[in-house]
Amino acid sequence: MISNDFLKYQAQTTPHPLGIEISHAEGSYIYDKNKKCYLDFVAGVSACSLGHRHPKVVNAIKKQLDSYMHVMVYGECIQSPAVNLSKLLSDHLPKKLEKTYLTNSGTEAVDGAMKLARRYTGRSEIIAANKAYHGNTMGALSIMGYEERKQPFRPLIPDVRFIEFNNQKDLSKITQKTAAVILETIQGGAGFIQPINGYLTKVQKKCNEVGALLILDEIQPGIGRTGKLFGFENYNCIPDVVVTGKGLGGGMPIGAFTASKEMMNSLSVNPKLGHITTFGGHPVIAAAALATLKEITCSTLMKDALFKENLIRKELQHPIIKEIRGKGLMLALIVESAEIANKIVLQSKENGLILFWLLFEPKAIRISPPLTITKKELLFGCDIITKVLNSI
Repeated sequence: MISNDFLKYQAQTTPHPLGIEISHAEGSYIYDKNKKCYLDFVAGVSACSLGHRHPKVVNAIKKQLDSYMHVMVYGECIQSPAVNLSKLLSDHLPKKLEKTYLTNSGTEAVDGAMKLARRYTGRSEIIAANKAYHGNTMGALSIMGYEERKQPFRPLIPDVRFIEFNNQKDLSKITQKTAAVILETIQGGAGFIQPINGYLTKVQKKCNEVGALLILDEIQPGIGRTGKLFGFENYNCIPDVVVTGKGLGGGMPIGAFTASKEMMNSLSVNPKLGHITTFGGHPVIAAAALATLKEITCSTLMKDALFKENLIRKELQHPIIKEIRGKGLMLALIVESAEIANKIVLQSKENGLILFWLLFEPKAIRISPPLTITKKELLFGCDIITKVLNSI
């Protein structure tokens, strides 16, 4: 049986995976081998921004497959999908964010952004936030603000310090030794914590004063999920480097980091090939991302995300839900205990709704559906959650 082979041959991330045997997926729904239908309130952890198998994304992939796939390592050949994607990103970003390096994943883009900061500033210190999550490569793990997950893999990269997100007193730790401060625009694994009281603006000001770079990780909040194309647009802040991934690929694996031309050019000299990847900017992936970005920027999906947020908040008013954190379609239900959170996720799955957990906040339940989810589908999903809550 394939379920036995799954456990025997494919490496697992937890002792108890959800274990849904996927048959196919379409729009806002996933189907298992027994033809059971699940409404997807997770969207591949914010990755399937246009839902599953969006026609424009699928068509872009098929069209590119008819021309060429991989031809050469990143940056050597002119490949129109990657060029056009990078240009479209630049068109929708502030002027100083003009040049993009495409990678295979968000965590790889984080590593690239850290390398860029050290190379450009000539400094080594990286400052990150407690309870931060930026990925799981050795570089990204080094700036994870959660020691329990880091300790088994030490030693990690040196010269990393931590500050408390939203704590303005900690900004004094940013000094002329600091190459970069890297923050999630909205802290994801910590429980979808938004910046408050102009926090990001003040971090940016401090970075400017000491010559450090501000890197904002938009891997989760980016690509329309908060009602703006990039989350930082909500908080009066323009980073020196922006990192994205997940939703940019429309269900395909991608990451990117974007900075000024001057900064990015520093990776191509002294030494040459300062950052290199074989499959970053892959033409098929870039074609999917380009179709995704065009659809999000040319439609009402970003505006609709805020309407859908209000709908979810209205429908999920329940004594067991203590708080709903986040913005747009990046939301987390906060309940009384981890036990209750587990029951809600698992019982909802049995009732045909896919929810998921957050990394560092055990009392949180993720709601990050496709941006394309309909009002009817949202109401149906909220009704399932409400029935589960009433049964607890």
